[in-house]
Amino acid sequence: MGLFDKFRRGLEKSREAVWGRLAGVFQSRRMDDALFEEMEEALIAADMGVETSLWLVERVRQLVRQEKLADPAGLPKLLQRAMEEAFSDNDATMRTAAEGPTLYLVVGVNGVGKTTTIGKLAARYGREGRRVILAAADTFRAAAIEQLVEWGKRAGCDVVRHSQGADPAAVVYDAIAAAKARGADLVICDTAGRLHNKAHLMAELAKIHKVITRELPGAPHEVLLVVDGTTGQNAIAQAKAFKEVVKVSGLVVTKLDGTAKGGVVVPIVREERIPVKWVGLGEGVDDLEPFDASSFAAGICRP
Repeated sequence: MGLFDKFRRGLEKSREAVWGRLAGVFQSRRMDDALFEEMEEALIAADMGVETSLWLVERVRQLVRQEKLADPAGLPKLLQRAMEEAFSDNDATMRTAAEGPTLYLVVGVNGVGKTTTIGKLAARYGREGRRVILAAADTFRAAAIEQLVEWGKRAGCDVVRHSQGADPAAVVYDAIAAAKARGADLVICDTAGRLHNKAHLMAELAKIHKVITRELPGAPHEVLLVVDGTTGQNAIAQAKAFKEVVKVSGLVVTKLDGTAKGGVVVPIVREERIPVKWVGLGEGVDDLEPFDASSFAAGICRP
């Protein structure tokens, strides 16, 4: 299955949220203000937020004037163009170290699919021939350590872990040392997600960051925030909160295949200025995909 087909399949519910109510409107109504109001309401219902929905509709109006479009049947293509423009600054490239191990730090609240995302990334990079080490630095929950160990077995990579309640920074330190000793290419670090206690989380992440920068100059090469696409606008709230705690370099949006709220990706990129690096489009180990703006826009905007 090609990339576009994966996005189209994974975004089916979000596409229906937009076009389920607009398909008939576009076939039966002339190009008037009421039609654009219907489009605006549909975009807001798909969790694109008021500000971004207004921007998209205004951009479509501009394109209608430029193209001298009279038939509403042409609006889906123009909305797709507008949405791609909203992603114009999105750089999905994953940074890597010039030499030595690359390190990715993964953050996010509990329950968003953080550990599963790490496992899927490990499996993907392993298939590409990279030697991966996972750091079980979410020592707050024993279940998180156990889950990561299981993913390590599935992905065929080593997992560095301590006991529950251990110092997360010490786990990261040992993972970096192991990566250097074993000639690993990539270290992916899990972290705790206790956003309700920002001060504690900030102190913990600051300590981890200090160890990383001391042991691997130039790292972390990516700080990935994982959010659950099914939570809609709450994903934006999480992005805002984590930006206050850590310098987020990219976003992973999970569970897009199970929600009609996939449009939330657009305001996160456009308003929060956080690039989307990966999206989860299914339950399988291969269903974590690099974000592609054209495929995403087409997956939502083509009826």
